[in-house]
Amino acid sequence: MKPLFAALALALASGPVLAADADTATPHPFSIRDLVMMDRVGDPQLSPDGRYALFAVRATDYAANKGVTSLYVMDLDKPPQAVKVVEKGSSARWAPDGKSIYYVAPKDGTAQVFHRAFDAGQGGKGLALTVATGDAVTDAPLDVNAYKVSPDGSKILLSYEVFTDCADLSCTKERLDGREKDKSTGTVYDKLFVRHWDTWADGRRAQLYIADANAPSQPVLLSKGIDGDVPSKPFGSEDEFTFSPDGKTVFFDARIAGTTEPWSTNFDIYSVPADGSANPANLTADNKAWDANPLVSPDGKTLYYTAMKEPGSEADRFGIWALDLASGSKHEVDPQWDRSAGTLQISADGKTLYTTTDDNGQHPLFAIDAATGKVTTLVTDGSVSAFAIGDKKILLSRDDLKRPADLYTADLKGKSLKQITHYNAKRMKAAQVGEPEFFTFKGWNNETVQGYVVKPVGYKKGKTYPVAFIIHGGPQGAMTNSWSYRWNAQTYAGQGFAVVTVNFHGSTGYGQAFTDAISGDWGGKPLEDLKAGWSAALQKYSFLDGNRACALGASYGGYMVYWMAGNWNQPWKCFVDHDGVFDARAMYYDTEELWFEEKENGGTQYDHPENYERFNPINHVKDWRVPMLIVHSGHDFRIPDTQGLGAFTALQRRGIPSKLLHFPDENHWVLKPQNSVQWHETVNAWLKEWTAPEANAK
Repeated sequence: MKPLFAALALALASGPVLAADADTATPHPFSIRDLVMMDRVGDPQLSPDGRYALFAVRATDYAANKGVTSLYVMDLDKPPQAVKVVEKGSSARWAPDGKSIYYVAPKDGTAQVFHRAFDAGQGGKGLALTVATGDAVTDAPLDVNAYKVSPDGSKILLSYEVFTDCADLSCTKERLDGREKDKSTGTVYDKLFVRHWDTWADGRRAQLYIADANAPSQPVLLSKGIDGDVPSKPFGSEDEFTFSPDGKTVFFDARIAGTTEPWSTNFDIYSVPADGSANPANLTADNKAWDANPLVSPDGKTLYYTAMKEPGSEADRFGIWALDLASGSKHEVDPQWDRSAGTLQISADGKTLYTTTDDNGQHPLFAIDAATGKVTTLVTDGSVSAFAIGDKKILLSRDDLKRPADLYTADLKGKSLKQITHYNAKRMKAAQVGEPEFFTFKGWNNETVQGYVVKPVGYKKGKTYPVAFIIHGGPQGAMTNSWSYRWNAQTYAGQGFAVVTVNFHGSTGYGQAFTDAISGDWGGKPLEDLKAGWSAALQKYSFLDGNRACALGASYGGYMVYWMAGNWNQPWKCFVDHDGVFDARAMYYDTEELWFEEKENGGTQYDHPENYERFNPINHVKDWRVPMLIVHSGHDFRIPDTQGLGAFTALQRRGIPSKLLHFPDENHWVLKPQNSVQWHETVNAWLKEWTAPEANAK
């Protein structure tokens, strides 16, 4: 999982089919219309023999205001030509023998697991596959949340949302149907979470089941007695459960909810017999912090997983751990590596682990020697968002600040990197983008801090340009060399703005101490870094017009915009605040994941009110003066929209030029394509209004 607000920087707006507005031939500055119409390539899966790539491509039906995901196969041994094999499907995975493909697709109003045979049928002419529906593997009355096929292909793990007191899946469906017929609308709660991320609690838990992979039947519950979600909510995936190589044991991670779920990060790794003959056993009970992402070595002797050491933290370093399944002894594999590992994969010989993580403004793919912990960077200069490891090659998804994700192959040492898909080549040839450049400067405590600038499209030496100063969320996140469908620097560069960002203290990829430095000091060190970074950028880049600059931020970045409004407003012509924290005291009681608030502020609000008031933006409203656009959404339960409404009230009462853009149907992210277009067009218009020469003359 990503830190609390960092996910915002990585979020994808649903976003081809906008023919009249999306010019893919005539050269033009990059725009939001280009962004929402791009094909979004991801979820690469390598066939067992290493010859074929299976992956997803998400397009947008703009009129229907939604994304549509299709599945493709490519023969890596022949000239690249992807063939669509499923019209509407996701989460595609190879069967262990490589002779069929599993995936999730809609059936009778529910999401079910399907499979279809894979017969390349080449005949010397390349892939001869056609689009097919496949056969349903599951036929449950509920949606499949996530799944995983056993190593021998005979069994399948399935996650369903169920009422845990129900004896079967049908019971859950019947109870849900009964609620829909009930004329009363009230719900009684007796514990938190009442709501989480963007969903109100309805009493169901995501539970893990096992079933025969080839014949639908009543699945067997494996997570018996686990009062928690498998996978976790709201962003868990199949990486949180796995089989042993012999298929006899299942491992999963879960946090026991009880009455402490909103202030606990105590996830543990559990093992359970694959036939469900015994209850799950906790393998990491000694660690009261976060244990996650179990992965078993090919010989079945070692369980690898990632773990934090600090209870109550979601931004502590994830180290890589090894548990000897025979003796129960465990040790950290990579104690000298000052980076936080992501999900893991392992080589066929069990000697090498693979992961990705932020690193000095990049998001590379790394190899870790399982015996020594030695770390080697394999693929960098951009962001590796997903990857699959074969016997001889790596298949990966990669993007950067100038181009969206495409698929690449490389050898196991990260060499011979080759791009194999070019889904947006025509569009990107026409859409002109700005040139990015990273820079460093001395920030808080004279420590080195990194940021980047992006030149505006059409940049000419000797001219100056208005500036969009973007502040990232998280706060334990970073603005990296990566492509985004939300805070994409190129949408501002395409409007004629230069872009400046700073990875202030609290950012990821610069060591754990750097990340930890923000806790308890939200308005301190980061603000010093932002000030120093702005000054350094103005000194280094003469094309930045410091008199025509606006600051923008979301989530923690939105908090910082509110904080800057009362504590550093002199340079700015306008502010844009998306889903920011306006009142730190109210935020503690309004948000859902209390562990974050308590970690960042040194305890509860009622025990340490002074910590919540130290950097509380609401206490500085009397010093606000800069025009501000506020954006907030009705389904944002992370930072509820009352925070944005309160800030807008303050601006209006103070008589400060201001606007509020409210989305009643969005969460902490703006995901629907037409809403994304409206968001960008509203923000761009606001920036242009207040950085125009006539506004600058006021």
